[in-house]
Amino acid sequence: MFHRENDTDRSLRQAIVTASIGVLSTAGVWLGSGLISEFVGHITDTEPFDQMAIAHQVEISGSVGGTIHIEPNDTPRAGEENLTWFALTKRGGQTIPLSACDCSLAIYTQPYREGDEAIATPDLRAVSAEGYNGIPGADITFPTAGAYELILTGNPATSGAFPPFELTFSVTVAR
Repeated sequence: MFHRENDTDRSLRQAIVTASIGVLSTAGVWLGSGLISEFVGHITDTEPFDQMAIAHQVEISGSVGGTIHIEPNDTPRAGEENLTWFALTKRGGQTIPLSACDCSLAIYTQPYREGDEAIATPDLRAVSAEGYNGIPGADITFPTAGAYELILTGNPATSGAFPPFELTFSVTVAR
């Protein structure tokens, strides 16, 4: 249900943004990158809180962060091909393109337990989206509606460029 934002809502939103930026920057997350500005942009919109829940997910593994986006509008549908991309950034704000990463993607149904077999391991390809160039992306067709985990793992193509990482994203798929 939509409501008009009042001063209390606005203050709460500002407190959430301030606390979130503090946590992210304390964790050493890429203040120079688009990750935080994108996060802040989603949270500071004038839309109600229930619509903000669909903002891009940000996950962190060591000094590598990743944002997932699934077309269209982070609302994947079962049985349809969904372009999914990952904006990878290392501490300091430098984007990690697919050409610099030996990345792989595995898709699991939830609840996921270690040792479960992936239902798909789509090939990654370089895509350009929202100001990022050559980032990992894949066309994913989720078989049914429900909850999934996408696990993106990566190792540097050039030794020492960034530490190996594993990012886990939870995705809910509609019919």
